[in-house]
Amino acid sequence: MYQVSDLFMAPVLILLVLLFFYSLYALGGFFVQGYQRSRGKARFRRLLKNGLWSQAAETPKGYPLAALAVENPQVSKDELDVAALGEMEGVRMVSRVAPMLGLIATMIPMGPALKSLSDGDVQGISENLIVAFSAVIFGLVVASITFFIASTKKKWLAQELVALLPHVENCSEGPGQEKEALREAS
Repeated sequence: MYQVSDLFMAPVLILLVLLFFYSLYALGGFFVQGYQRSRGKARFRRLLKNGLWSQAAETPKGYPLAALAVENPQVSKDELDVAALGEMEGVRMVSRVAPMLGLIATMIPMGPALKSLSDGDVQGISENLIVAFSAVIFGLVVASITFFIASTKKKWLAQELVALLPHVENCSEGPGQEKEALREAS
């Protein structure tokens, strides 16, 4: 079993490094989306005020659920929920998997470290422990970054969904009724 578990070390370390780069990529995307949301807040409010399917409907960047609702007038609440989950799925998955991979990469070198301890090989102990502790730190850093992103995006998407629901529910018969009501009100 030791030899089999040792085979997992290289793939786990490679995955941890890839997840670290993914977390940096996701962090960059998160900052861009935050910037877009802050700049498009007034446009989003205007979109809600004028109606999602009005002629002047301009979807602000950084609001993916609003973009979906404008593109698809027949969108349902459930479809918006699924889209919100899809927006968060990558960072949610990484925030859960990274600590597990860090733990795996910590436990694999512990066997050789204990063997080195019994042999009195201090050099072997330190080399294995360096790999073990570095791997767990990588896993925790990746999980921390992606957990922060997932938590904040969850709040953003929930706020967006709450703002969109009255418009989506009011037009359950179809966007044509909302368009007619807007024309009659004008």
